[in-house]
Amino acid sequence: MIDQNNLPNIKPDAVFELGELGCGDLIIALLKSMRTLESGQIAQVHAVDPGAPVDIAAWCNMIGNKLLADCCGEDNAYFYIKKGEKS
Repeated sequence: MIDQNNLPNIKPDAVFELGELGCGDLIIALLKSMRTLESGQIAQVHAVDPGAPVDIAAWCNMIGNKLLADCCGEDNAYFYIKKGEKS
């Protein structure tokens, strides 16, 4: 995980608004959204479901994406994900 103070240095290639989607719906939407990116690109994801931090971290770990920062910004609902080579 990066230092949260470095967030201004992260420049996302895409922004995905996933709102209140939870659990399976959140992960399916995230998977479909991330497919639009090339390996190495960064997505800013906005998700407000209380389980999002755990779900997104576990999904990144399983898929091979890197969670650069989580629980950021307003309502601690922003996540920065770098797409891995295998996803």
